[in-house]
Amino acid sequence: MASGDTDVTICSQALLLLGQSEISSFTDGTQISGACGSLYPDIKAQLLSMYNWSFCTKKEQLAQLSSTPVNEWTREYQLPSDIITGSPQAVYNSASTGIAPIATGWEILGDKLQTDEATIVIDYIFNVNESLMPQYFVQLLKYAVAAHLAEAVTDQITKAEYWHQKSFGPPTDNMRGGYFRQACHIDGRGRIPQSLPVFPLTDVRV
Repeated sequence: MASGDTDVTICSQALLLLGQSEISSFTDGTQISGACGSLYPDIKAQLLSMYNWSFCTKKEQLAQLSSTPVNEWTREYQLPSDIITGSPQAVYNSASTGIAPIATGWEILGDKLQTDEATIVIDYIFNVNESLMPQYFVQLLKYAVAAHLAEAVTDQITKAEYWHQKSFGPPTDNMRGGYFRQACHIDGRGRIPQSLPVFPLTDVRV
């Protein structure tokens, strides 16, 4: 983990990539620091939401609210305040281990999950602190911040294009290439392969 990294150090190192001076905070009174403070949270949230990163996936049992939906569903649950994507990666109707997620029987309305289920557990992408990010994601974040800041701080659109391609590849890659692809590959190495569900029909011997 990149324990020494913060939002400010990541932006500072992105500025160094652009040949600019580092900043000491987002409120040091300079135009560049103000731009970093304004842009960084959205850049971070965008990158976190682009892939099911293993380091920022959380499982949580939701608390049922006392309020009830207007129609269709009988129960509603509060989504976590640190959820990034606005919707969960997976929804379960039990806290037991080894169960499969449910694909239907629920919907997201605003910051609530509505359903008829008495128990709801979700997997979701959360807003992870920079100190808990692995180095490969921090590197991707530096490249992406450099891409967003390049034109504003250097007045050179070619630098913006260079760092965007460095981050995500050429336009034909649909923002799935460049270092982003490499970071996804590294992240995927640490995942345990999911076992296939067992169905009675497939267990029958012929």
